[in-house]
Amino acid sequence: MHFLPGQGRLLTLLDDSSLHLWEILHHDGCAHLEEALSFQPPSRPGFDGASGPPSLTRVTVVLLVAAGDMAALGTEGGSVFFLDVPTLTLLEGQTLGPDEVLRSVPDDYRCGKALGPVEALEGHLRDPTKILIGYSRGLLVIWNQAAQCADHIFLGNQQLESLCWERSGSTLVSSHSDGSYAIWSADTGSSPTTQPMVATTPYGPFPCKAINKILWRNCESGGHFIIFSGGMPRASYGDRHCVSVLQAETLVTLDFTSRIIDFFTVHSTRPEDEFDQPQALAVLLEEELVVLDLQTPGWPAVPAPYLAPLHSSAITCSAHVANVPAKLWARIVSAGEQQSPQPASTALSWPITGGRNLAQEPSQRGLLLTGHEDGTVRFWDASGVALRPLYKLSTAGLFQTDCEHADSLAQAAEDDWPPFRKVGCFDPYSDDPRLGVQKVVLCKYTAQMVVAGTAGQVLVLELSDVPSEQAVSVSSVDLLQDREGFTWKGHERLSPRTGPLPWPTGFQPRVLVQCLPPAAVTAVTLHAEWSLVAFGTSHGFGLFDYQRKCPVLARCTLHPNDSLAMEGPLSRVKSLKKSLRQSFRRIRKSRVSGKKRAANANSKLQEANAQLAEQACPHDVEMTPVQRRIEPRSADDSLSGVVRCLYFADTFLRDAAHHGPTMWAGTNSGSVFAYALEVPTAVAGGEKRPERAVEAVLGKEVQLMHRAPVVAIAVLDGRGRPLPEPYEASRDLAQAPDMQGGHAVLIASEEQFKVFTLPKVSAKTKFKLTAHEGCRVRKVALATFASVACEDYAETCLACLTNLGDVHVFSVPGLRPQVHYSCIRKEDISGIASCVFTRHGQGFYLISPSEFERFSLSARNITEPLCSLDISWPGDAARASYGLRESPKLSQANGTPGIVLAPRSHDGSPSPVRSMGTDTPQPPEATLSPMSIDSATSADTTLDTTGDVTVEDVTDFLGSSEESEKNLRNLAEDEARACAILIK
Repeated sequence: MHFLPGQGRLLTLLDDSSLHLWEILHHDGCAHLEEALSFQPPSRPGFDGASGPPSLTRVTVVLLVAAGDMAALGTEGGSVFFLDVPTLTLLEGQTLGPDEVLRSVPDDYRCGKALGPVEALEGHLRDPTKILIGYSRGLLVIWNQAAQCADHIFLGNQQLESLCWERSGSTLVSSHSDGSYAIWSADTGSSPTTQPMVATTPYGPFPCKAINKILWRNCESGGHFIIFSGGMPRASYGDRHCVSVLQAETLVTLDFTSRIIDFFTVHSTRPEDEFDQPQALAVLLEEELVVLDLQTPGWPAVPAPYLAPLHSSAITCSAHVANVPAKLWARIVSAGEQQSPQPASTALSWPITGGRNLAQEPSQRGLLLTGHEDGTVRFWDASGVALRPLYKLSTAGLFQTDCEHADSLAQAAEDDWPPFRKVGCFDPYSDDPRLGVQKVVLCKYTAQMVVAGTAGQVLVLELSDVPSEQAVSVSSVDLLQDREGFTWKGHERLSPRTGPLPWPTGFQPRVLVQCLPPAAVTAVTLHAEWSLVAFGTSHGFGLFDYQRKCPVLARCTLHPNDSLAMEGPLSRVKSLKKSLRQSFRRIRKSRVSGKKRAANANSKLQEANAQLAEQACPHDVEMTPVQRRIEPRSADDSLSGVVRCLYFADTFLRDAAHHGPTMWAGTNSGSVFAYALEVPTAVAGGEKRPERAVEAVLGKEVQLMHRAPVVAIAVLDGRGRPLPEPYEASRDLAQAPDMQGGHAVLIASEEQFKVFTLPKVSAKTKFKLTAHEGCRVRKVALATFASVACEDYAETCLACLTNLGDVHVFSVPGLRPQVHYSCIRKEDISGIASCVFTRHGQGFYLISPSEFERFSLSARNITEPLCSLDISWPGDAARASYGLRESPKLSQANGTPGIVLAPRSHDGSPSPVRSMGTDTPQPPEATLSPMSIDSATSADTTLDTTGDVTVEDVTDFLGSSEESEKNLRNLAEDEARACAILIK
């Protein structure tokens, strides 16, 4: 990619050798990047040979010359072609073939060998007529484009990888495939130069990998910088991704965890300046963008305000917290700042200018929590467009893992050569897969949090503003309840460290609850007001009182035949016998049901005909939608005991007169358990409840007919609204629930949504999603949709994501379908599994392992980028007006044709609109003819060059000649204004 300086345009080279010219266009009040022109080099039959004219084979390198009006293209065949950038056409007669260069080379260097592909092209900062060309064989040529001759030739013999031309033009640096670099002097009078001034292999003497790119930057203080990628000793560190920074005697080998794509320095580019004075080094890696401050001793990393890698360790779960109180927000930000204190000497702010953010301050703060494979939970500011890292919580310090011995060995070897320095935060390697975070819940009013992991560990943490040293209380809960015939074959539990442990500022663990067997936690919920945490695995669920640090309840949900649940997710042993048995059972069952259906078909057909005959006129008939037949699932299906959801509610379970705390659990086999809880109530004004034991009694047990897995449970109050979160009502932060009318419970399974009345648990309404739509429910959430028209009006609806990637919204409690959108590709199984809804009708899902896509179902609550990009147009802006080859379609939404605006010159007067290929004034009709419309470069342009243009489009657009003249006059009179461009 190459920016055209000061023009808001970009030239890109793709790997099929096509070139594309892009420009920032203003459209509907916002701007976007649009392709203006493209150039596909002509394909040539045959091979590259010495005979015949040079051909444009694969383009290997691009160099912009003459202030971006011309581009030099180096090719695989060794030729250099020249391209007119405004029109993307080849300049005839200027092509430089390898034969012309070879004429200036001594005979003994030629010796029948080809020069090879053009590996590098460099321009002279002060003399645009000179180009430095580097060929793969090692030959370097300073070519004078004006005189069409070689000014200087350097006879290198080592395969060339990269070149850099020092600012004054007197020094060149070349890097090579054997891990060496050479410094050549261009001031020596005699040409050709056969030997470099310096040739060195920095990481020799053993064989090294190629130095792929090298930069030379000089400083006023003296010592210049040499920065290069690669060059590592092949045998010892050939697999490392390194950038080396060398200044005088100081060498630092920056060791990255992902492949290096490119790097550049932020330095002075004005030709009149004598020194580069590099301020920062920016390195683009496959997984992150890292910037280092080159002005501060030690060259520290600069914290990035955006593009922080989400997947430093693989994301295993995520959760969203809306409307975070300002006090909690400030405490989390403060804890995060203490984790990575910036050295006081770092004066450098982020050196990349990406425009100005015009978005208003968000009205409420939103947190996105991501759980990771290495046992960390990261807190992200999700209030605006960019996800900004706030704080990182690590749970690994509580456990003894296998990697500690390896760490001490690694530290012992740190003094060795090369001087490696770990940079960047992408670290895909997990020390122990059991540390992976499966579920995370945060109570925003008490700053308490639950993190549950892969080895059955459930951690209750609390935010503290000061570091502390304390022991963590450890309890275990046996979910098998001494059930016989089950032996856990999966991974061992993690061993917690004993004794007081040091905890930094931030979330500090208070209690560790260990589920036995140590299977992955599949569901968790927290009620900070009652000091209770509920958790479930594939074996059952438990309830724990973390104030008294004792278990309240454990219930096994395993079916007697379910041996698969004992294998564990990390086990490689799956019961083949069992899966075969199940397959045969299913086949047998489908055969039997098929015979039954065939026998009944005749009688059913006669009944249906009789019913149709009795029907009245067709317009009176209310058509019911066709429903698919759903087969009930087998009771002994594998993993039927997995607990899918847990929920706390203050509602009516025993009778209609008394409400109280309840806990609900839903499983993979369609079972719902409801427990009535006896929780001692806190004294008025007191935060903590009395130290009496909590009791749990099974109140209701519901079995859904088709045994479809239960995805979510929610209790609705007398007005049909979901119950508020803990502390919301008692602290007047939400409307108190209606306890006068009858409550209802909404149970969402994979196949249908059903509302039951409480306390009787009788069916009230339902919607069969699988029967109607043929899809299964994957994620559901109750969301509040605020009205755009009326500030105070809002509705609560049920948002649902299906296995086909569609999002459905239903009214609550009526369960009437409202809207239906396709959102995620149905093939993107991991994207669907990662989706998380917010309370205000938005959602996040992983569009790839490293990026979240954010979507909104709410017309009022939308997070969109709103930015301006200030482009300072050059003085000769007239030359920057690019002619388009094809006629653009103009946006005619408002009924009047738009008009093309020319770029402004510095004094504010519009540059003359000029036709392609001529500078003489044209009549208006010719100016707007399909072959000569100039592309737009002003803020009011409404061009779309992507569509095919028909004759009707052109006639509609042209209108009458009077109209065209009038439009052009209006354009000339338009007053000057700066091009502030909105990007959406």
